[in-house]
Amino acid sequence: MLASVKSDIGRMREINEDSYAFHPPYLFAVADGMGGHAAGEVASGLAIRALLEKVEAGYGKIPLQNLMEDAISHANELIYQVSLSKPEYLGMGTTLTAVYVEADTVYWSHVGDSRLYLFQKDNMLQITSDHSLVWELFLNGNITRDEMQTHPQRNMLTRAVGTSSDIKIDSGVFQWKPGDHLLLCTDGLTNMLSEQDILQILAVNSVAVEGQKVVDNLIDKANEAGGMDNITAIWLQYGDV
Repeated sequence: MLASVKSDIGRMREINEDSYAFHPPYLFAVADGMGGHAAGEVASGLAIRALLEKVEAGYGKIPLQNLMEDAISHANELIYQVSLSKPEYLGMGTTLTAVYVEADTVYWSHVGDSRLYLFQKDNMLQITSDHSLVWELFLNGNITRDEMQTHPQRNMLTRAVGTSSDIKIDSGVFQWKPGDHLLLCTDGLTNMLSEQDILQILAVNSVAVEGQKVVDNLIDKANEAGGMDNITAIWLQYGDV
């Protein structure tokens, strides 16, 4: 499997509150922290650390799907407890979108509005659902998909890791095949670029051999479009390295 990653502060933020797990050929994740006084950076970092620790400790002991969900639950508990330890951490949280790739099978778990996409030929399928106010408005037919990107409440999450003691986790499993690609990304990318924009960028890259060029170009284009937030992208291609 070919794998590439890049995280960028963007053009408007003072710090990068995104974090990621990049452990080829199996475990990958992106997390987008929220909270004042750099608490978002703390939350996303704790989420990735907890995910890695739980998956490493539990691999082979329980089914992978259960392990992924347990890892996010563990991250939620850790962040929530830390948020109570200091006034400046109160209310902090993070998105967390993770995949574990085992041959032709992809296990995923997700909370928040970071995204997982599957690319097959010219088709781009969003695997995850956003846990956000604008996603609910879109599903109810109140706004279009394009309007989601500019809606004034587009950053309002309905679910996040660490903001409460209980958490509901979306998860699933699907098959991919040679020639398919996966994209994990924070909303710093998808708020700046439409899905059509992303497909156009991918069309000019030789994605089979230049995965790093893919993530570099995606982030460059998101910055050119305004770079309003931190931007993180992980690009995976099924196949032999």
